[in-house]
Amino acid sequence: MSDKQDYPASFCIAPGGRIVTWNAACQTILGHTADAVVGKAFSALLAPALQQRQPDLLAAARLAPQRVQGELVRADGTRVLVYLDLIPQWKAGGRLSSINAIARPACAPVHTHNEHELLACTHLIDVVNMLPGTFYVLNTEGRLVLWNQWVEKVTQHPYEEIAAMYATDMFKPGERDKVAAAIGQVFERDGLVVVEADLLARDGSATPFLFTGSRFTVQGKPYLCGMGLDISARREQEEQLRLRERALHASSNGIFIVRINELSNTIVYVNPAFERITGYRSDEVISRDSEHMCDFLGIPGVDDEAHGLVRVGLHERRETRVTFRNQRKDGGIFWNELTVAPVRNEKGEATHFIGVINDVTESKQRTTRLEHEINHDVLTGLANRNLLWDRLEQALFMAQRNKSLVAVILVDLDNFKIINDTWGHDAGDQVLKVLARKMLGSVRDSDTVARLGGDEFVLVLVNQPSLRYTLRMISRLRHNMDTAVSVDGKDIPVQSSMGVSVFPHDGQNVAELMRAADTAMYHAKLGGRNDVQFFSADMKAATDAKLKLENMMRHAVERDEMFLLFQPKLSLATGRIVGAEVLLRWRHPEQGVLLPSAFLLEAEESGQIVHFGEWVFGQVCDTLQRMKQLGFADLVLSMNVSFRELSQRGYLSLLAERLGSSDLSPASFELEITEASLLRNAELTQAIFDDIARLGIKLTIDEFGAGVSSLKNLHMLPVTNLKIFKSYVGRINSDNVSDMMAKTIIGIGHLMNMGVIGEGVETLEQRDFLIQHGCDQAQGNFFSHPVTLPVFEQLLADSTANAWPV
Repeated sequence: MSDKQDYPASFCIAPGGRIVTWNAACQTILGHTADAVVGKAFSALLAPALQQRQPDLLAAARLAPQRVQGELVRADGTRVLVYLDLIPQWKAGGRLSSINAIARPACAPVHTHNEHELLACTHLIDVVNMLPGTFYVLNTEGRLVLWNQWVEKVTQHPYEEIAAMYATDMFKPGERDKVAAAIGQVFERDGLVVVEADLLARDGSATPFLFTGSRFTVQGKPYLCGMGLDISARREQEEQLRLRERALHASSNGIFIVRINELSNTIVYVNPAFERITGYRSDEVISRDSEHMCDFLGIPGVDDEAHGLVRVGLHERRETRVTFRNQRKDGGIFWNELTVAPVRNEKGEATHFIGVINDVTESKQRTTRLEHEINHDVLTGLANRNLLWDRLEQALFMAQRNKSLVAVILVDLDNFKIINDTWGHDAGDQVLKVLARKMLGSVRDSDTVARLGGDEFVLVLVNQPSLRYTLRMISRLRHNMDTAVSVDGKDIPVQSSMGVSVFPHDGQNVAELMRAADTAMYHAKLGGRNDVQFFSADMKAATDAKLKLENMMRHAVERDEMFLLFQPKLSLATGRIVGAEVLLRWRHPEQGVLLPSAFLLEAEESGQIVHFGEWVFGQVCDTLQRMKQLGFADLVLSMNVSFRELSQRGYLSLLAERLGSSDLSPASFELEITEASLLRNAELTQAIFDDIARLGIKLTIDEFGAGVSSLKNLHMLPVTNLKIFKSYVGRINSDNVSDMMAKTIIGIGHLMNMGVIGEGVETLEQRDFLIQHGCDQAQGNFFSHPVTLPVFEQLLADSTANAWPV
């Protein structure tokens, strides 16, 4: 018997998985006899790797033919690698009768040392599965009749699905016609065809491939044999190249590329931005020597050193960066921030240069403007603090050399906030601009006028031969400053306080002279404003005291130095206490208890009054909570507020937030604002008062009669009470004018449906006068001095039991 079998090894497997037939070829390959195998499970023949797949393999074979490569176990325990085909056999009724198994050794033993014969025994499927891409054979119907494992891997389709598909089914719908045409061309023209298309996977993903195909014939029947290579990496590279090309094309910077030759450096590319920036078309530039670019873009005699650096960089094959001025084709000048860098090949040799032109003209102009803005005030154009310090230092240096004087004048506008509040901030800005021009017109070109910020200005008068000369310049300055400023047809009166210090008498450096001028200016304000004061040594002690007071005020609340007193308000109809005015006191650690008049002016100037007001409001809320617990829920507490507090951003939000969290009736609160404050800004006052009224808080006009209020404006304000000016109450029955004013204010209040409060009642006669003329409430030392909270609580209890006689 020959070693070579003329028929394949074949056996049948019953539907249950047991072997029912076994031919001689099986015994030759595997060594098992038919008696030893028939009736045993098919899985007993399988090596462990194939044995794990056996259930799924048989299940698939019951539906369609299957082919698998794996190892079978011989009778002696060794293993043999085979190709195993499982083909289902059906009965007439469509029921499965058995599965026919055909086993072919993956490589039959060849007893020869001839390499050609050894390779000839290798199965075709083994060869094509090792190929780096897809391999396929198509028939004239366009179906695959042979393919390697890469086809199944890329498409994610199993063997049986591929066997039932047309080749075009594996591509996107939009590419199927192209693929079908390429397949038809192979069969029609018998030539090599190459086509690119995306192979479609079962999950919907697509992979780009380069496919080839050519025709061959087997027993007169034509087939297409071809391969496909995954070109994803190439596609990615192409996309990156296209992206870079688009980036070069779309760049806002001018870009040019130079090819390096032995004799010249030729421009081979310029982008549209290069054309836009320089004004030269690409056909006017390409093929020109890059060194000549310095000639047609450069300006003769301008920035020659920078042009030289570029030439040296090109010669030495190194990167160069310069910023210089170039000339466009139309003659326009632009600032060019140029970078030229070599591009090297894999050997490190420079083959090209790439140049980037960045038009920085606007940036240069912006830098110039920024330098001006850094050293100048935006609103007025005057020198700012930075430039002032520099100019003043230079002036002192020159004065030391020339033995001359330098005068520093600090100008602060008086009540400038009233201008903003009354006429608006736009009008205030116009006033500052006009005053800046007036100051510049009052001094010499060598002098400096600077704005420190807000309404503060500084003038530096250099090279002063004598104080008499300085006085004449100050006199001219004051004369120009004293005239009203016209804004939108309205004359706005302006006054200023000036403080003057002189080098070398009042200071040896910038800081000392500025402090001395500030001290003198402060004393000018204390002297009644609209004044000029020269610095003197005596002023320093007063200024130090002011600074010390301001510093101590900043910590007074947190050190628990502030406290409140309460002055009762009585109803003149019932004699009972209906509320109290809350009065702030400062327990100063050095000066004892201070009244508000001793510190509130400085607090308002420094802004500390806002912090005090917030603290007082919090204390009033806490006190009203306690009064509510004691049964005095209807009690009204009033507190004084300045216009600065009311107009402070966020102040009304603070009131609303505290009211919302305190569970107190807004009607328990009363804010007192002086009549003089109403004149600041009528529109703003109306808006603020309306917002307060919407919160439900009561409003009282304090010191009514001391100013010149418009009754029309007063009638439009949501005011609850008018408080008669204390001076009128204090002169009742001793001054006919005061009697008349008190009666008039009571009448005005009642006509406008407002309550009227008499403040500062000291005598029985004053009380009786107020009762006789219908005044609603009164407060003063006649009833009670300002008292602490415990004493006030006792007064409330006494008032509830026994009212004051009225």
